[in-house]
Amino acid sequence: MSLADPTSDTTPFLSDDSEAEGSEEPGAGPNQRREEEEPASGVSSMRAVFTVIVLCFINLLNYMDRFTVAGVLPDIEQYFGINDGNSGLLQTVFICSYMFLAPVFGYLGDRYNRKMIMSVGIGFWSIVTLASSYTPKEYFWLLLLTRGLVGVGEASYSTIAPTIIADLYIKERRTQMLSVFYFAIPVGSGLGYIVGSKVDDLAGDWHWALRVTPALGLVAVSLLLFVVKEPKRGAIEARPEHTLQRTSWLGDMKALCRNPSFVLSTFGFTAVAFVTGSLALWAPAFLFRAAVFTEGRPPCVKGPCDTSDSLYFGIITVVSGILGVASGAEVSRRLRLRTPRADPLVCALGLLLSAPFLYLAIVFAQASPIATYVFIFLGETFLSMNWAIVADILLYVVVPTRRSTAEAFQIVLSHLLGDAGSPYLIGVVSDSLKQTDSYLWQFRSLQLSLLTCSFVAVGGGAFFLATALFIEKDRQRAANYAPSDDEPIVVPKSGRSTRVPVSSVLI
Repeated sequence: MSLADPTSDTTPFLSDDSEAEGSEEPGAGPNQRREEEEPASGVSSMRAVFTVIVLCFINLLNYMDRFTVAGVLPDIEQYFGINDGNSGLLQTVFICSYMFLAPVFGYLGDRYNRKMIMSVGIGFWSIVTLASSYTPKEYFWLLLLTRGLVGVGEASYSTIAPTIIADLYIKERRTQMLSVFYFAIPVGSGLGYIVGSKVDDLAGDWHWALRVTPALGLVAVSLLLFVVKEPKRGAIEARPEHTLQRTSWLGDMKALCRNPSFVLSTFGFTAVAFVTGSLALWAPAFLFRAAVFTEGRPPCVKGPCDTSDSLYFGIITVVSGILGVASGAEVSRRLRLRTPRADPLVCALGLLLSAPFLYLAIVFAQASPIATYVFIFLGETFLSMNWAIVADILLYVVVPTRRSTAEAFQIVLSHLLGDAGSPYLIGVVSDSLKQTDSYLWQFRSLQLSLLTCSFVAVGGGAFFLATALFIEKDRQRAANYAPSDDEPIVVPKSGRSTRVPVSSVLI
């Protein structure tokens, strides 16, 4: 079987698979019956399930690594002697790197072997994460640099993995698998806090908290190489009346910008990113400062610091995330029986309900720790209702050959206006509000700056309500998409692929 054969285990890493898509030879002989029984994606049902499990495991590792730093933030602040603004930079630098590299991997993911791209990216991420754990205290800038490089690996994975699931499943089954995939976000985030805080406690050194995920990352690469099989792009959604053709990157971007459901849902997801990014970095530190101010807990003067708040917040994040993702998918499924606008309406409901609970959690921190944790739990549960649904919206309003590019565009915009700047912004506002360096103002200034999250959540809900006005039309347009006469097609030229207008070959 040649490397260009679309039924082979992988698509060639540095060749355009559009040539292979039309290269099946008629008359398969003894293998004809087997090929007829093979799923359109080229991946058996059992292999597809294992593929989703591996992708979920890697997604969980990504978010574990992302929030391990937040779980030991008081130790990092004490070790490097940094203020809130510099602490926020740890998350901002990572998100900026991740954000700006996403379009690169989105372009590659729509054109080359996705399995190999992810394997290289995750291997690089594991090495850099391990290196960041050896940063000396005089070189805080080096920790910032390594956290930025971690974004390379995450960008290579997050833009591509959902498109593989989309090429394995359709309709309700796809929604179910995406829900499983996005369970890994809150669960992995929560485990990041839990693992980070417990390893810090056991080892007495926060550096060891950053050495857990790299070892698991090497396991993830092995699973990708030996378990995951590259599915055929868009084959499971193929329609007999036409064949999807890949257009240029500029053409893809123009089409995405003319897709109101995609654009508006991306802005709504930006609000989710802003809120989750702010809470992810600052919530444990805020709860720690609240305990110092209201309960007389000893402040962190010398490490290791008390990380119990990170542990509790991690447990809340795991449980609320599971409940939120599951309830969001189930409510959306039931509501679809009544209206095709169910998905954006459920997303809007989740954000609008999370806003008052997050506001109450921040306000009650000085009065009742128990009430604070209860309100955080409710706020995060409603916020988590969005994860799987937003991904599903993107996949059914965008044609298969543009999905990695769409994922990358959504990552760039949502992080650029969301969690790329929100941790740093919250830290800077907190520093500017401090009137003195007392424990009172360390708590109060961060409390006031975090109140911003509630108002951003309300704005995000408004964007999802606007998405509901266009979702039905845009979904039908994607489902019935056919290339227009002036779109480029691929024809062979001297053994290579080239793109020419249809009019130049229709004589």
